[in-house]
Amino acid sequence: MNLTKLEIDDIPGLIELTASMGWDYDTDELKTIMSSGIIYGHKNEDGKIISSAAIVEYDSKLAWIGIVSVNEEYRGLGLGRIVTQKCIESVSNNVTSMLIATEEGKPMYEKMGFVTRDCIHKFLCDQYVFKGTVNVSNYSIMPMEKKDLTQVLKIDKDAFGVDRKNLLINRIAQSKDSLVVKNIDGEIIGYGLTVLGPVNLILGPIVANNPETATLILNHLIKSYEGKYRIDVPSGNEKFMSYLKERGFVQVSQPPIMINNSMQLPPRNNTYFGIVAQAFG
Repeated sequence: MNLTKLEIDDIPGLIELTASMGWDYDTDELKTIMSSGIIYGHKNEDGKIISSAAIVEYDSKLAWIGIVSVNEEYRGLGLGRIVTQKCIESVSNNVTSMLIATEEGKPMYEKMGFVTRDCIHKFLCDQYVFKGTVNVSNYSIMPMEKKDLTQVLKIDKDAFGVDRKNLLINRIAQSKDSLVVKNIDGEIIGYGLTVLGPVNLILGPIVANNPETATLILNHLIKSYEGKYRIDVPSGNEKFMSYLKERGFVQVSQPPIMINNSMQLPPRNNTYFGIVAQAFG
């Protein structure tokens, strides 16, 4: 079994592997991961991809690990740990690694030194209910333009805790819709993206100055699409999650956020209402 960096030509094999885990990755999503970071994986003697893990380094402080998966026939051989360790070793020693764990993967991560520091709340919706009004005055909402990028990157850094410029540029290029909210002075106080996946319209990231603005963004992102929706919400956003439940979203899981090489999460300002995806944080 050969551990190697995976390339564009490996995407069909990656889709097959992740689909066997019940995950709905597609070509566009995997291209965004590859353009933002690195995916490693094992191949068997026939060249079939039997493991994977991705790492996206945001700055000199933080890297995010995702799509850690192992083909069912090859589990129990330590491949998940090996490919995850390869990701960690690909960045400098002082970089903190974070990930969102599955229940099956959590014991392995704990043995590797990861500790649980928070969680996210995964919500799905089959039919969104537009009910009531969102009381947000003196704000304007509009499609994101190139000139908005500097302000978007600034509020995202304050919300997430580190600079994610490369990822966000790639994600915006991948997005179905992208919008910003501006106050009466023309300052951007929130933004949101959607990405069309194989099953769901992925809502996120959503950054906003308060839950009402986050809900305004949500309404505008959803009204242009009829189908199924998914959003992953960081903990601490109880009011926003209450809005989601009122509008037809159902929480289906609460996976842990785990961290290695640090005891603290990046400093955030409580404006992060929807993550990019579990592969990116």
